[in-house]
This record gives sequence, structure tokens and C-alpha cells, in this order.
Amino acid sequence: MTKKFQLIVFDWDGTLFDSTLLITQSLQAAAVAIGVPPPSDARASHVIGLGLIDALRYAMPDLEEARYRELAEHYRDHYLARDTDLNLFDGVHELLDQLLDAGHMLAVATGKPRRGLNRAFAASGLGSKFHASRCADECHSKPHPQMLEELCDEFALPPSSILMVGDTTHDMLMASNAGCAGLGVTYGAHSRETLHTASPLHCVDSVPELSKWLKTNA
Repeated sequence: MTKKFQLIVFDWDGTLFDSTLLITQSLQAAAVAIGVPPPSDARASHVIGLGLIDALRYAMPDLEEARYRELAEHYRDHYLARDTDLNLFDGVHELLDQLLDAGHMLAVATGKPRRGLNRAFAASGLGSKFHASRCADECHSKPHPQMLEELCDEFALPPSSILMVGDTTHDMLMASNAGCAGLGVTYGAHSRETLHTASPLHCVDSVPELSKWLKTNA
């Protein structure tokens, strides 16, 4: 049976890794640390998936430009102090093995920097399951299509052969901008209602539902 999507690309935070709450709280704590009002939960969580400086600019648009680097350092300190306590969503290992067994190639496209993704790969044991990855300090931040365009080139695939799986509109818009399909997961940062504003191919509510959908449709 011919596969519809030869390459399946996953976002990391909020899609494979249960880190949404920590990212939100770390951003808020960083704001308090530099003496400015923290963003709301909704505004802080909306930026997940963006490159860090782009995320901080969205979450706190009134901050002086010169202070974003300071804010970023405090954010990293708060996040790294707790990230070893985080876990993959239940069923992720089995999901990835299912896709590999079916002959799919797998990749990651994330708002993390390369150092952060390498740390996450080592902690989770997932690094060997992915054929490629792209990070926000190597490419334009989502929703710019560069990450997916580079993966198209690396694997010599047309955009129609690539499926982007993510929990935010940034992921879905990146997919659309690259000419790829996007599959939304609602258990991360953005709600089903918010995801639908970016016209995903479909939305699923859990990793088991994601596994079932991919088995049937990918």
C-alpha cells in the first residue's frame, strides 16, 4: 500500500513532550525576575513553538527591545531548573515505533534551539528515531516555511508527501506556507477552536487518537 505521507514531521513541545505548563510558568517567572508584569496564561502559552525571542516579543510586546535578551536568560534559567522533571506524553514511543515499522521517515521541527533539542533527545531517548530535525536557531521561526522547505530538499520530496503534526497554529501555518498538510493535536498549547483558525487537515485529542488516525490516513 502506497503511503500518502512519506515524511512525518513532529513539533516537540506540547506535541511529543508535555512541557506546555512549564514553558508558560517559566516565561511568567522570567518577567517577574526582571521586574515587569507577567503575561497571562493564555498569552504566554500562545507563543509555544516560536523561536524564543519571537515568543518573548509576542508575549510581552511592550517591553523595551534591549531587555528581551535579559528576559530570555531568566527564562532559560527557570526552564532548565525543572525540565528534567518533564515527560513524554503517554504512548509517544509506541507511536513513533508504529510509524517507523510502517516505513515512514520521521523528523522534528521545533522552536527549541539545537542545544535544547539535543538535551531533550538525550533525556527522552528518542533521538535515534528521527531521520532529521530543524531548530529555531538554524532557521526562521515558525510560521515561516523554511524548516519544512529544507526537509523537502533534504529528502528530495514534494511538499504533498510531508505531514506536519503540531499543537499550535504556528505549526499549521508553517505547513500551509510550505505547501504541506498539517495535523493538529489539541492536548498541547492551542485549543481545537484556535487550531481550526489555521485550517488543519484534521485535529486529534490524544496520542492514542493520533496513532489511530495516522495508521488509517498516513
